[in-house]
Amino acid sequence: MSGRLVLVATPIGNLGDLPPRAVEALAGADAVACEDTRHSGRLLAHAGIADARLLRLDAHTEDRATEDVLRRLGEGQVVAVVTDAGTPGISDPGERLVRRVVEAGHEVTVVPGPSAPVAALVASGLPTERWCMEGFLPRKGAARSARLAELAVEERTMVLFESPHRLAATLAELGAAFGAGRPACVAREMTKLHEEFVRGTLEELAAWAAQPPKGEVVLVVGGAPPAEGPDDERVRVALREALDRGASTRDAADEVARLLGVGRRRAYRLALED
Repeated sequence: MSGRLVLVATPIGNLGDLPPRAVEALAGADAVACEDTRHSGRLLAHAGIADARLLRLDAHTEDRATEDVLRRLGEGQVVAVVTDAGTPGISDPGERLVRRVVEAGHEVTVVPGPSAPVAALVASGLPTERWCMEGFLPRKGAARSARLAELAVEERTMVLFESPHRLAATLAELGAAFGAGRPACVAREMTKLHEEFVRGTLEELAAWAAQPPKGEVVLVVGGAPPAEGPDDERVRVALREALDRGASTRDAADEVARLLGVGRRRAYRLALED
């Protein structure tokens, strides 16, 4: 027998965002794996679901709880997975569980719904065509410095999580690493009564956050400006090196275009001009 694991997105604040299909999936599950049984118990009660079998699956218990879930799936049960808010596995428990379930050959399905990163991104006013989910930065030390250096040249819009009391310090660090004028947006208390989107530069937002905001926050930061390509002289130098090694004009142009990321026509034109 093979069971089924159902990943169910839950509201990030407003309980009215729990869709009917999520209620149906939770009501039909033999067990519900969740971060906090009290929190999820209240959500299930709001949905009119009584006597649900709740399994604790948080950052500390995920490995142990996974064994219980795999046993249940092996018995043909349906197990739903929720986190306290949003979609399981996105900066929340669930990733390791899903990997183990897939490896064991059981079915995994998803009931999509609320997502804090996506909600903050689309309301930020920053580019949405290409973006990346960064989540929480390393807390301190060399790992944090290295990650900031990597992100400083990231050209996609970035979505980060941070606690309200650390937000000002993180914004100041981002400003130092990325440039104080980089555009950003702090999304606060999304879908709740006091929802707020504060937009500005990293420097402006750091000053705003000096008095720590209340509630949950998501930070959206604009990507780095596209790096400038090599100038004509740099391309000519590379072409001469290729030609000196015996490459034909066409082959030299192809090689330099590939290595420097420039257009082949441009490389060929400069090779003919030399």
